[in-house]
Amino acid sequence: MEKFVVSARKYRPQTFDTVVGQSHITTTLKNAIKHEQLAHAFLFCGPRGVGKTTCARILAKTINCENQTKEGEACDKCSSCTSFNEGGSLNYFELDGASNNSVDDIRELVTQVRFVPQSGKYKVYVIDEVHMLSSSAFNAFLKTLEEPPPYAIFILATTEKHKILPTILSRCQIFDFKRITTNDTVEHLESICKKEKIKAEQAALQVIAQKSEGCLRDALSILDKIVSFTNGELNFANTLEHLNILDAECYFKLLECMQQQDLAGALLQYDEINRKGFEGDLVLNGFAEFIRNLLVCKDEKAAVLLDVVESFKEKYIATAKEVEPALLISALNILNAAEINYKGARNKRLHVELALIKLCYLQQAIEITAEGNSISKKKVVEPAKSLAFRQIKPFAVKQAVDKTAINQKTTVTESKTDHRNSPE
Repeated sequence: MEKFVVSARKYRPQTFDTVVGQSHITTTLKNAIKHEQLAHAFLFCGPRGVGKTTCARILAKTINCENQTKEGEACDKCSSCTSFNEGGSLNYFELDGASNNSVDDIRELVTQVRFVPQSGKYKVYVIDEVHMLSSSAFNAFLKTLEEPPPYAIFILATTEKHKILPTILSRCQIFDFKRITTNDTVEHLESICKKEKIKAEQAALQVIAQKSEGCLRDALSILDKIVSFTNGELNFANTLEHLNILDAECYFKLLECMQQQDLAGALLQYDEINRKGFEGDLVLNGFAEFIRNLLVCKDEKAAVLLDVVESFKEKYIATAKEVEPALLISALNILNAAEINYKGARNKRLHVELALIKLCYLQQAIEITAEGNSISKKKVVEPAKSLAFRQIKPFAVKQAVDKTAINQKTTVTESKTDHRNSPE
């Protein structure tokens, strides 16, 4: 029986052209190889599962290839490429920065750099998760990274660029990897399904791509799980069931209850969702995202921002035309507040139901507060009052009063003195 290999490893790109969604980086690297303008140190940074380590391996294989193509790709046939693909290359060293982050590990690496490659042009050192190195390990690495031997190339990979010392950043050529778009992920999944002869609906692949959030490795792992769960046949329903995702139809029903002020219908719909095992915060978050999508659809120019299954796009646009923006914005505020306070609520179910009660009577509340063409203020602001000041007497008058008091005091004193000096 043939040993099973996960799709993330089985279909790992072997050339720059097969890397998904990072053309801005692969084109730059191919041109640098063609024109022999390779830097001695690279820093690959970006989210997880987008191809940082894959590009590092392809670069290491290509620069030692004996028969490079005109486009700057590896031939994948020569002895160097074959040994690299089999994991036996003596010019490629990969170090895990998370488990080898001490000064001694870096010193051992620096010692290895001194030896000239026995075959091939370059020795390539890849340090994955480089942000996990200690400060002392970084400092021990500085001099070698700044002035390495001409045959040594360093490739540092990290998901947290901000944790790397500025002295390291200034010595590297930095490449920022981006999240892979939903369309690119779906196309890649479709190509794998064709090779593996898996029946898959496009809607199901779109759900997987959305769930992976731009991480291709996660998308491939999810695909493997669902193929095992469904026995090789992917459809929209079983994908939602396996990924524990609420169908958008549930949110359309909740919106309909809101518009019709059907509180009983909304509570029954939430009870059905609750029986399926979905947590209340997931419902609040999903409904808020649904309302956001409707707001985006109010203008068809912005409909391209929708990250939903293609079959639902038309329904979103049609529904958005029937709902007032004021209702959607107010609903978003209620859902946002409910989601923030959900963690501190003792009775989680009651907390969600209170939010649904507010949403069902939201239209009525908006109509009550509306007066003609304007909206009445809930709080009446008192008119501003001027501050009363005491009148201050002029300084000159005060001085005159003081002089009068002094003269009177002098006269009284003199009269007392004359009285004492007079004979009895």
